Amino acid sequence: YNRRRKMSADSEESSMLQSIALLVVQVAIVVGGIVPFIPQYLVVRRTRSAEGFSTFVCLVLLVANILRILFWFGKRFELPLLLQSIIMIASQLFLLHACVSARRADPLQRAVRFREFDSKTFWRWTEFADYLQFLLMFVLLASGLTFVLLDVSLYVETVGLFSLLVEALLGAPQWLENWRKHSVAGMSVMMVVCWLSGDISKTLYFFLRSAPSQFALCGMLQIGVDLAILFQVFTYPKVSDPDP
Repeated sequence: YNRRRKMSADSEESSMLQSIALLVVQVAIVVGGIVPFIPQYLVVRRTRSAEGFSTFVCLVLLVANILRILFWFGKRFELPLLLQSIIMIASQLFLLHACVSARRADPLQRAVRFREFDSKTFWRWTEFADYLQFLLMFVLLASGLTFVLLDVSLYVETVGLFSLLVEALLGAPQWLENWRKHSVAGMSVMMVVCWLSGDISKTLYFFLRSAPSQFALCGMLQIGVDLAILFQVFTYPKVSDPDP
């Protein structure tokens, strides 16, 4: 009898430790995604310049997480992953606001507005309200389409795959920005290191928690993009090349 009681107590203790560990991991999944952007946000605020950071990273994450939320309505996945998307959207809006404010402070920067509908200045507007206007239009269009096609399995799966593919390529704009300048000046290396560690952790979480296959596949793609940017850190100088 005493042995059974001891085994039961050990089992309860083990179960409690597992529950605590799972809770810690879930909290890390929810808030860990925004941590890599804190160094970049501080760089922008300190230097009062967004030079070297591609705001298209913000666009990628905003679109990806809006679509992921819509995917949740068609195919429910774990709540921490949904909360992660909500918090990520908020964090990217904060970072985008800081970048736009820095851009407006540049006396050489001419005013560029969304209503001009110029593809060459897309997502390079100088008013934060223009970004909100574009995002509102995107949310209304995507939400309406999802509402109509919510019962179509192929559409729902496509939205999920596309949202995660977009997020998987979040580092691509930054890689292109570095490649164009042949420099990593203005980019927070710590941000990319945090991207890599976070992407490795969440990809393992996707496998262990049997998340929809789209999550794990795109997580591995993200790791590859992170490594490509880190390769640039070691091959490109940390100062911009002088203009010819």
